[in-house]
Amino acid sequence: MANIRTVKGMVALVSGGASGLGRATVERLVRHGASAVIVDLPSSDGLQVAHSLGERCAFAPADVTSESDVGSAVAVAREKFGRLDLAVNCAGIAVAFKTYNFKKDLPHSLEDFTRVMTVNVAGTFNVIRLAAGEMGKNEPDADGHRGCIINTASVAAFDGQVGQAAYSASKGAIVGMTLPIARDLAPMGIRVVTIAPGLFSTPLLVGLPEKVRDFLARQVPFPSRLGDPAEFAHLVTSLAENPMINGEVIRLDGAIRMQP
Repeated sequence: MANIRTVKGMVALVSGGASGLGRATVERLVRHGASAVIVDLPSSDGLQVAHSLGERCAFAPADVTSESDVGSAVAVAREKFGRLDLAVNCAGIAVAFKTYNFKKDLPHSLEDFTRVMTVNVAGTFNVIRLAAGEMGKNEPDADGHRGCIINTASVAAFDGQVGQAAYSASKGAIVGMTLPIARDLAPMGIRVVTIAPGLFSTPLLVGLPEKVRDFLARQVPFPSRLGDPAEFAHLVTSLAENPMINGEVIRLDGAIRMQP
């Protein structure tokens, strides 16, 4: 058990870190002694969140699909905190539209499908590849460990519902690239893990009518409620600290299996 790690003293980069699951992750990491760089759009609340968390948190405005933006965010981690140990990918978007709407004689927008794939898949991969390069500069610990990358998929990768073709495809792609990237980075001691959350109380769901939220919560076998972002953040820190979890996709969903 000597090689169990601690997030205290780690430096993390969290995409989508200004709200929802990403913000909860940043808050927990800082609370437990880590430093964090929030990577989010310039229009986000990232700067305010960073200020509220103090000197061990910084904001790097970025579009995750931009090589230069993400490269600059990685540089912020290096220049402000001296290294990068953990990258958590929480940035993502969704659209809801059937493959073909026969009532309106209208196909799913190819532009929308491509945009979801670009942000969710290419954006995640962009952060992975650039963060991995920085982690590779770290001195390995006694276990040969240099860093950890944690991605966010969704139960939609497995239980995609009506109208979720684009979103499910993007999350399925994140699931599919977890193992090969873990194998790619294993020689450098960098782990790659993916979390597939179920129904969580994020800004997207909070904006729904209460009746709808209650209905969704009842679909979860146990506990029969929406997940709390703090529970996602707890799993992130657990994965960062456990050196044996690698190349794995973990459902965090209260045993829900989504209906069509």
